[in-house]
Amino acid sequence: MTELLHRRQNHDLAQENVIGQMLFAWFSLECRLFHPARTPINMNAPLSLIAQREYVLTDDDLIITKTDPKGVITYANRDFMRICGYREDALLGHPHSIIRHPDMPRGAFRLLWKTLQRGEEFFGVVKNRIADNGFYWVLANITPDFDRHGALKGYYSVRRRPARAALDALIPVYEQMNAIERNSGKKDAPDLSLAWLERHIAELGFASYEQLVLSLNQEVFSRRQHA
Repeated sequence: MTELLHRRQNHDLAQENVIGQMLFAWFSLECRLFHPARTPINMNAPLSLIAQREYVLTDDDLIITKTDPKGVITYANRDFMRICGYREDALLGHPHSIIRHPDMPRGAFRLLWKTLQRGEEFFGVVKNRIADNGFYWVLANITPDFDRHGALKGYYSVRRRPARAALDALIPVYEQMNAIERNSGKKDAPDLSLAWLERHIAELGFASYEQLVLSLNQEVFSRRQHA
């Protein structure tokens, strides 16, 4: 009986890894369709020093989750539970925002939901909270999941370790968005910080936040293609 359970667990883990690798390989291919930036980015911006314990994802870490249309978790793989520090019963049936880190600007999530509500996939660099108040950074790809009739079933998310260049470039951006939100009314804060983000991205020569994120993480896609 024990041997059968071990076989089943190994089989499930193998399936998770295969699905994740296929999805990441797919969106790696998609990433090559955009044009590079016309304006160079300052990659020397220092990474913020935050007095919290950081878990740095390895190349082998592959986080997979599924949610319903309202963002309530319906599936979490083993890597996600291990990294975020929550048991399965503390995740399933709870909003995905349980891992939202306060350092992430609300405007970034406003952009995320606007993108998903248009039926489009979202790419982003996100700081998440660990159960013990630590944190970890991910390169996230979130995709709407539709049934055969075109009705939204929920969302599928695959996350990997982001490039260091992406963190160095985007942490100061998120800090500026947070400053805007602190100095704005609660209702208007997300829209105001998002408006600033879109202007800033345009000044850098990018068409969208997604294009910026993909440009900064090219080494991640190259790493997966040569793995």
